[in-house]
Parts: sequence; C-alpha cells; structure tokens
Amino acid sequence: MIKCGIIGGAGYTAGELIRLLLNHPDAEITFVNSTSNAGNKITDVHEGLYGETDLVFTSELPLDEIDLLFFCTAHGDTRKFMESHSLPENLKVIDLSMDYRIESPEHDFVYGLPELNRRRICNARHIANPGCFATCIQLGLLPLAKHLLLNSEIHVNAITGSTGAGVKPSATSHFSWRNDNISVYKPFTHQHLAEINQSLGQLQKSYGNRINFIPVRGNFSRGIFATMYIDCKIDLPEIQRIYEEYYDDHSFTFITDKNPDLKQVVNTNKCLIHLQRINDKLLIISMIDNLLKGASGQAVHNMNLLFGLEETVGLHLKPSAF
Repeated sequence: MIKCGIIGGAGYTAGELIRLLLNHPDAEITFVNSTSNAGNKITDVHEGLYGETDLVFTSELPLDEIDLLFFCTAHGDTRKFMESHSLPENLKVIDLSMDYRIESPEHDFVYGLPELNRRRICNARHIANPGCFATCIQLGLLPLAKHLLLNSEIHVNAITGSTGAGVKPSATSHFSWRNDNISVYKPFTHQHLAEINQSLGQLQKSYGNRINFIPVRGNFSRGIFATMYIDCKIDLPEIQRIYEEYYDDHSFTFITDKNPDLKQVVNTNKCLIHLQRINDKLLIISMIDNLLKGASGQAVHNMNLLFGLEETVGLHLKPSAF
C-alpha cells in the first residue's frame, strides 16, 4: 500500500486527488495538510466526498510516515517548502505547481508527462506534474515533433473551464461574470509556453518556431478544448498513422475519426485528438479534463509509474452520459 500525504488540500485539484486516492486500490491517504483548515473535516470543504471519508485536515507534517508527498500548493510554495525542509531520503514527490517544470541542473525533478517521459518517470524520485493547457497542447503536437514535422509557426486557440483558475474567487471567476461570457487572457505570453517549448524541443531538436497561443476563459466548469493548426503537405492518412503509432502503447490518449466534443473527456483521464487536413493546413483538435488529465488524474498516473503499478489503476473513469 502506498502511503500518501497531501500539502495544500483545499483546492479543486486537491479535492479531485483525494477522491482518486480514496478509490485507489493500492493507495492510502495518511494526511492532508491545510493550515487554514486544520481540524476541519475534509468533507467540510470537499462536500462531494460525504460518505467516503472521515479524514480531517491537519497542520502536522508526518513525512516519515509516508511514501509519497503530493504538493497541491500555489505556484512558488513548493520550492519554498523544498528549500526549507529536509525530506526523508526515500520519500517521493509529485508537485502539481509549476515550480519545477522547467528542467535544470539545479534540481532533479522529471517533467511528468507520461506520453513523453514514461521511462524517466518510472526511475525518478521527484516529478513535476505538467500544466493543464500544456498537457492538452503537447499531446496534440508530440507525434509531429517526433517526426520532425513542426516546421512552421503553430497557431493555438484553447478554451478552459473556470476551475482552471483555482478555488479562490477572482474578478473573472465569479459565476455572475463567467456565466454566459467569454474572454481572452495572456495572449502569446501564457506561462505554459515554456514547458511546451521544452517538450517539443526534446523530440525535435531543430524546433524553434513560434507558438501563437490564445488562451480563452470559457463559461463552463471543467475541461480544455484546444484547436491547433500548422502548415502541412503530408496526406491525412499518413498523419493519422503517425499519431496512432505514437499513442499505440499509451493508455489515455486516443485518436478519433469523428469531430469530438468536450463532454466526451470531462470526468475522465482521457485525451481525445481529432485530425483534419484542409488545403495545406493540418487542423488538430485536442481535449482533456483540466482537473484530471490536466492535473490530479495525471498525478495519479505518475504515482502508478513511480511505484511500478499498471498505469491505469484507479483511473478507469467514465464521462457523464449527458
């Protein structure tokens, strides 16, 4: 049994992570740390877990009692913790913040995108879980990078649900503002571009073209729907073969011939990809659930790999019928 601790337990991703771990046959939650909620029941915050757990938030950090520590903390807080605490040597870490996603000689975190770094993840101690936009976009582009086919500017428009902004209310996440509304933010400058460029360059050393990324706030709760296009002169059947071959031995990414919709992936750990060639452009549609494949589901996937489990354990999740 993998004994797990969670730091930063009150947010949306933490709630999903707790739900997944409670139902995982090989994992056990030892503690959920939250200074602001210490002493409160988990179900006082994550009400959807009523009847599933009697766990209570704690301010304690019994690190010597666990095998794996998850960070569901704000960006910057994981690095502060790692620099100010001495962790047990055998303790593994999965960080869901962006603190260690850019690989560096200054740390040993492995970028935790299984469809790119599965073998390295299996042998790692510290994992940097990818960002949600980054996951969705990379999965749509990795097969092309592997075959050195990213030879023009990449154009990306991706719309995300309100849970991507976190649990703390802001001017652009309140229901009265977000509902029946849509808006662009951080065009061409989104923070996930750095990790996307890192991964594409890992597969295609010559890659150096601009990614024109327009992130969009959507008026729904969860999910990311990304549309990308690049210049392409290769016939669609060959492109489809490249994608199917790349993802043939990966458990959660699927190529679909039908034009998909977001509800097909919400509440699952799946990524669906659809390809169209129109004149000399290749259109790539990629979609995920931002809280699962884009965060907590991917973290559990990484946990399975770290501990030698079959990678789909605890992640057989199904979308709603409607």
